[in-house]
Amino acid sequence: MSSYDFIVIGAGIAGASAAHELQQHGSVVLLEREPLPGHHTTGRSAAFLVDSYGSATVGRLTRAGRGFLEQPPEGFADFPLVTPNPVLWIGREDQRASLVAALANGREAGAELHEVDFVGARELCPVLREGYVAGAVVEPGSMHIDVAGLLDAFLRGFRRRGGELATKAEVTRIQPRGDAWEVDAGGRTWRAAVVVNAAGAWCDLIGRLAGARSISLRPLRRTAITFDPPAESDIRSWPLVIDADEDFYLKPEGAQLLASPCDETPSEPCDASPDDYDVALAADHVQRATTLEIQHIRRSWAGLRSFVADRSPVIGMDPERPGFFWLAGQGGFGIMTSPAAARAAAGLIVTASLPEDLQALGMTREHLSVERLNR
Repeated sequence: MSSYDFIVIGAGIAGASAAHELQQHGSVVLLEREPLPGHHTTGRSAAFLVDSYGSATVGRLTRAGRGFLEQPPEGFADFPLVTPNPVLWIGREDQRASLVAALANGREAGAELHEVDFVGARELCPVLREGYVAGAVVEPGSMHIDVAGLLDAFLRGFRRRGGELATKAEVTRIQPRGDAWEVDAGGRTWRAAVVVNAAGAWCDLIGRLAGARSISLRPLRRTAITFDPPAESDIRSWPLVIDADEDFYLKPEGAQLLASPCDETPSEPCDASPDDYDVALAADHVQRATTLEIQHIRRSWAGLRSFVADRSPVIGMDPERPGFFWLAGQGGFGIMTSPAAARAAAGLIVTASLPEDLQALGMTREHLSVERLNR
């Protein structure tokens, strides 16, 4: 039996960042069921940092982590983690109300947003179709996140601090023993005072193994496709284009364009695969809103984004299972919130309080707690 201070289950962005933070406060083992970390949702994310996106709680976590991503700590990463890239919310004439709501909600969340007409929108994205786009809202301060680079930096930093990563370690048993927990995974038994459940779409299943009450987590499938841009087009400066009702989005992805129909299809926890209908829907949305003609889809894939009822993350100790800590329900926001969510988790585990900068933004334990779901 191997003993640690903390066991973190799941080596996606949530678990990797939490393990990196907790390793400063004790010994940590990070358990991952797949051969490589980030195989599921993290490795399939087209992440942006968008201040106006998500619930008020998500917005606070995003703002609290922005500085980390823009100027990471010394030695954390020797390359930029983020690249400036505006977001352009577009709407048809019948979506005017949605654009007004996006503008109001975004500004309330503290984001810098500007209204532009069709001409202004097309200056940012020259392929927008005249007659389709009636108005738009720009968030100039948003950024593209290097997801693979960020995950790798968290994992490298975790190992440099002395942390242990165990892959091919699917958890099969979680059992309290005295003042600690025993976890069977990968043919070994691991023991720690605290178990952090950061298993993504599998969080409720891991909770069940620990005897915890379900948080009613809903894994929802989302599809993405990539395709070639118009010949001789410089797409590097194009924004992330999002429909006002989030029916689709379009963005540069290296030398190609990436699009999604923003589908949210309920799914069991699994290695998600794209549905042909959703692939076709993504292409159709793009071709109706722009002058792009998609001749060939280079790649398609799907990932699972997991939400609880209020679509805010669950970060807190289980009220009925002492030492069992939830880091779940990040939804589509887990990459951009990971620096602050990891610090929130470590604070709540080690000192039972949130970091001061998060408190200064108006965040409380209740905003993140498991108990709020029961209320």
